Amino acid sequence: MPEEVSLSRLLWACRRGMLELDVLFMPFVKEAYSELSDQHKLYFHRLLTCEDPELFAWFMGHEVCPDPELAEIVDVVLKRVKI
Repeated sequence: MPEEVSLSRLLWACRRGMLELDVLFMPFVKEAYSELSDQHKLYFHRLLTCEDPELFAWFMGHEVCPDPELAEIVDVVLKRVKI
């Protein structure tokens, strides 16, 4: 399980250089993060270490994430946050 991270720290980590990613991550953390399994929380924390261009391509469907765990959490986020 990831270290317990305060909501404010997690929201800060979700602030990206691309508005499109902020629009995905911020509502997801506020509305759905607490309901994630410990495993999905780990995947989400790993996802936040990725570069913005990669994230943008994965979330917009321009590319498929090559990492199956990250691809899984991308899918979870997309299903919870309506674009």
